[in-house]
Amino acid sequence: MDTDAVQLFAALLTVVAWIGTVVVVLAWVLRARVGVARTVLESVSGAALWLSFVVPAGAVIGSLYMSEVANYTPCNLCWYQRIAMYPLALVLLIAAVRRDAAVRWYAIPIAVVGLVISVYHYFVEWFPQIETNVCSLTVPCTTIWFREFGFISLPLMAASAFVFVIAVLATTSRIIFHPTTGDHS
Repeated sequence: MDTDAVQLFAALLTVVAWIGTVVVVLAWVLRARVGVARTVLESVSGAALWLSFVVPAGAVIGSLYMSEVANYTPCNLCWYQRIAMYPLALVLLIAAVRRDAAVRWYAIPIAVVGLVISVYHYFVEWFPQIETNVCSLTVPCTTIWFREFGFISLPLMAASAFVFVIAVLATTSRIIFHPTTGDHS
């Protein structure tokens, strides 16, 4: 598969992550009024830990592909996003295997930190004048390797993974694993 195809595939996965986030958040907001929203939320909650793992794991694989195969040199902000994403994938894998819903207490803060960095990086791409000299001259954070559909770039892809993790862990946390018994994790 060539780099253009991988970029397009990653951009499509980004759109899917945003759609999934919107569906989960809407289901959570409408859970008291709409029966199908409760059903969606209960379905997602049963797989919440695995869903929360798969998205950052895909982001890790994608970031490694972009830097090691496509030869896109990561800037400092890219590295900071990876510092949040890589352990997040590992922690969520361990939590999914152990069925540890309490992972939300340490996974969400990691995802929030990564999200803040990703959003800042995305804005730096669009508004280079706000860059605060965090990046080097050899690999500036204003470098845009690609923009699929005119707006999806690497920082937005990372942001979508972080937002998805936050939404799934936060909105399904009260019903993870025991939606009918009332035993909330």
